[in-house]
Amino acid sequence: MQPFLGVLLAAGQGKRMKSQIPKALHQVAGEPMIDHAMNNLLKAGAARIIVVVGHGGDQLVEHIGDRAEAVWQREQLGSGHATMQAIPALEGFHGAVVVAPADVPALRSSTIERLVHQHAAGGYAATVLTMVLDDPAHYGRVVRNSHGDVAAIVEYRDASEHIRAIREVNTGVYCFNCPDLLKELPGLTNDNDQGEYYLTDVIEMLVRHGRPVGAVVLDDPAEGLGINSREELAQVGQVLRFRKHRDLMQDGVTIVDPATTYIDMGVEIGRDTVIEPFTVLCGRTVIGRGCHVGPYVCVRDAAMGDGCVIGPFSYIRPGTRLADKVKVGDFVEVKNSTVGQGTKIPHLSYVGDADLGSGINVGAGTITCNYDGERKHRTIIEDGAFIGANSNLVAPVRVGREAYIATGSTITDHVPAGALGIARARQQNKEGWVERRKQSRQTQASREDN
Repeated sequence: MQPFLGVLLAAGQGKRMKSQIPKALHQVAGEPMIDHAMNNLLKAGAARIIVVVGHGGDQLVEHIGDRAEAVWQREQLGSGHATMQAIPALEGFHGAVVVAPADVPALRSSTIERLVHQHAAGGYAATVLTMVLDDPAHYGRVVRNSHGDVAAIVEYRDASEHIRAIREVNTGVYCFNCPDLLKELPGLTNDNDQGEYYLTDVIEMLVRHGRPVGAVVLDDPAEGLGINSREELAQVGQVLRFRKHRDLMQDGVTIVDPATTYIDMGVEIGRDTVIEPFTVLCGRTVIGRGCHVGPYVCVRDAAMGDGCVIGPFSYIRPGTRLADKVKVGDFVEVKNSTVGQGTKIPHLSYVGDADLGSGINVGAGTITCNYDGERKHRTIIEDGAFIGANSNLVAPVRVGREAYIATGSTITDHVPAGALGIARARQQNKEGWVERRKQSRQTQASREDN
């Protein structure tokens, strides 16, 4: 397949989102919409991507970086007007151009490939990506001619009852021959009740000029769902998560209850791992083979090896790396730490900014005290150490190989290898203290009564 260019329309305000964040930067299934759109174009073979920005454009430009070329639409005057802003970036290119909204993140890269392929194979000037809906609602209807090619795209408000009965609708995704697109765009007008320049009018102009326009129908209409509100954001998120769950299960991962499990698109999970209900796996998390995660576990931007057991009610935070056969039990939080093979942190502990070796046992209620009010410091626990329950390790501190920490200690100095660290006050029992306290209270009460 010949290289093509991608143009993403991301200038709209997204008023129904009711947000200060540009719509294209809202996250769905762990990634901003614009990232889904750019990644799908790149996977499909796009040689370059041009993003049309407008509302909140500075934020978008910063986010995009050097992954795409940004062009500005200073006034939001419709999809045709937005595409016009890409003309300088498209001049001199003679191949195919895919123009798509940035708010259709469920569109698959394989679908874009099919669109470009059938566009070229059919010899079309433009090809429209369409979908067939049981309830087409207010989508623009796709009218075909006797040869099956596109004759027109009719907006709902302009459609007769006969045309409104058509169930094939426009997704807003197109593939154009670049020279044809550049020839027709300058002829667009805003002679309509919205006062905007519509990209659909280019389709009408091509047909009027005798140029063939084809259509590719989505196999799964959910791919064409756009996002204009928080409700639609959640709906498309469900579509992407369902797709992710299905792919993982087909690859040998057990998801006990997909309906109560939330896995972002960028998460990787090895075979024979079991994910229990109410587990949330976020960002660029990587989980090895044969692990058991959940229930009620959150893992975010962390990695774990094979055979780990996590949860329930644990939180694995960004920057954490767990080696093989690590156990993190209930009500445990681990942040920005490395944990060696076979180490156990069974329950009720916080391990932050720490490096733990292999074969360590961390007793219940252990805390690495990593923050002094100004800076974070690291705790180092070497192989085979034993940390007694209810211990505080005040960083920076090192516990040596096979050292022991006595239960209830607050460790502020390094503990040598093989040593026992004890840091707690000696117990004192004051005989008769309770009776003396009672008598003191009775005496005080008597004075107050008199």
